[in-house]
Amino acid sequence: MQKIIADRMRYIDSSGIRRVFALAAKMKDPVDLSIGQPDFDTPQEVKQAAIKAIEQGFNKYSQTAGTDELLGKVALGLKAEFGWQNPKTLITSGVSGGLLLAFLAMINPGDEVIIPDPYFVIYKHVVNMLGGKCVFVDCYPGFGLDPQKIADAITDKTKLIIINSPCNPTGAVYDEKELKDIVDIASKKGIIILSDEIYSIFSYDGQAVSPAKYYNKTLVLRGFGKSYSVTGWRLGYAAAGEELAELIEQMVKIQQYTFVCAPTPFQKAAAAAMDCDISRHVSDYRNKRDLVYNGLKNKFEIAKPAGAFYAFVKAPQGQAGKFVEKAIANNVLVIPGNVFSEKDTHFRISYATSDEKIKKGIDILMKIA
Repeated sequence: MQKIIADRMRYIDSSGIRRVFALAAKMKDPVDLSIGQPDFDTPQEVKQAAIKAIEQGFNKYSQTAGTDELLGKVALGLKAEFGWQNPKTLITSGVSGGLLLAFLAMINPGDEVIIPDPYFVIYKHVVNMLGGKCVFVDCYPGFGLDPQKIADAITDKTKLIIINSPCNPTGAVYDEKELKDIVDIASKKGIIILSDEIYSIFSYDGQAVSPAKYYNKTLVLRGFGKSYSVTGWRLGYAAAGEELAELIEQMVKIQQYTFVCAPTPFQKAAAAAMDCDISRHVSDYRNKRDLVYNGLKNKFEIAKPAGAFYAFVKAPQGQAGKFVEKAIANNVLVIPGNVFSEKDTHFRISYATSDEKIKKGIDILMKIA
C-alpha cells in the first residue's frame, strides 16, 4: 500500500469535524453542538427557484466560471460594496472548493502562508499538502488580530496572509483598525490577502468589514450554503478586483480540470437567494450566541463571539482532549480545539441548533466542568 499512496497524503489528517459528525449519526439523540450548519430551513422561495430550474432543464454544465446571471449579480454587489469597476468572479463548489482552487493557483513548495491561530481546518492541511509552510500567528486568549505579530511573521518567502472574519472556530470579527493596519503591512510587501468571508452575514455587533474595502490585492471568498441553509448544494464564489484578474483566470483554468463547474440548477437558485431576506435568522443566532455566552461565562473562560455561530471555550485546566471525551460520555458533542489550532486548550461549540438543545448542552457542560 505504501507504493500506492502519494507522499503528499502524509501531510494531511482526516477531518476531526467529520469524525464527530460520523459519531453523531451513531448516537441516540445526542446534544449535538459540533457541526457548523444552520438549523433553519432553506427559505421557500430559494427551494422553489431550484425546483423551477431543474424542471426547466437547467441540468447541464454551465460555463466553467458560472452562469452569466449569477456572475452578473455577484459582480453588481461587489461594485457597490468595494467600488471595483470590473470585478473578476468565479462561482465555486462551495467556499472549500474556492480555497482549494486558490491554494493550487498560488502556492509553490516552500512558500509561506500566514495563518492566525485558531484557524479553519482546511487551511493547514491543503497548504501542507502542496508543500507550503504554515506560519501560525497566536491569537489567544481573546482571538483578536495583532498587526505587529503579522508583521513579525513576514519573511521573503511569505506568499499569502489568510483572514477569516467572522472566524471559524472562534466567532471573532476583526475590527476595522486591525484590518487597516494589516492591509498597510501587506501592501508594503505586495502580499496577497485571502479573505474567507463565508460567515459575513452572521455578524451581530455591527457589519463585518472586508479587507477588500481597502486593498485591491485581496481575494474574497464567500458562500451561499451557510447564509441560506443550503450547505449540501456546495456553492460559493471567488472574487477580486482587476489587479488579481490573472489569479481568477488561473483558478478558472484549474476548475476546468477539477470541479468543471458549480451545480447549474443551484446557480439559478442562488441568484434568487441573493434577494432573500434572512435577517430574522441572523437575529435568532444573535440570541443563541447570548444563550451560550451567558450560560457558560460563570464557569468557563469564554471570549464573547461577535459573529459566525461558534464559541471557542477554554476547557477546565486547559485540557481540551480530556474534557471533550467527558462531554461525549455525557452525550454532548463538541469539537476538540486541536482540530483548529496548534494548541489543545479549548473546544468549539456550534450553536447552530435549537435553543432547547443549547440550554440542555449548557446544563451538562456546567455540571461536568
